Amino acid sequence: MTEKEKMLAGELYAPTDPDLVKERHAVRLLFHEFNSLSEKDLERRQKVLYKIIPDAGENLFIEPPFHCDYGSNIKAGKNLFMNFSCCILDVAEVTIGDNCMFGPHVQIYTATHPLEFKARNSGKEYAKPITIGDNVWIGGNATICPGVSLGNNVVVGSGAVVTKSFPDNVVIAGNPAKIIKTIDNS
Repeated sequence: MTEKEKMLAGELYAPTDPDLVKERHAVRLLFHEFNSLSEKDLERRQKVLYKIIPDAGENLFIEPPFHCDYGSNIKAGKNLFMNFSCCILDVAEVTIGDNCMFGPHVQIYTATHPLEFKARNSGKEYAKPITIGDNVWIGGNATICPGVSLGNNVVVGSGAVVTKSFPDNVVIAGNPAKIIKTIDNS
């Protein structure tokens, strides 16, 4: 397997692999351009954004600055809004449903490292995919950790650290996040 195949399969891989470094560099050039374009260049900014995240549905809107590892591992539905300074470490696939909103400084991390120091010191890492359902609102400064799945209609409170998965129709908050309310969406 190539290092990229290992990465996408959730196995230990070498992030220093030249092909992976080249991919990350290419997307960094794109998000540097995206982040530097002014409001006057909104049409150009949108074109660059869809180059960064080619598998995004219609009405993708991200306030700069935005950062990610690859962009190509982000699968986004329609009507996605991300406020200022969001970061997605998309070493594994990040799937985002329709009609989602992210507050400022939302962090989504698929990347993780071995717990054992010898393995961690090897420089190898791995990742776990993240899935975010439809109609999810993630409050500012929330962090979504590797391997988490959020159901549909979930609200994540500001500053929450989401370390485990949650079902549909709940409000979660805290560190670590826990259910604080059920939402009646009937």
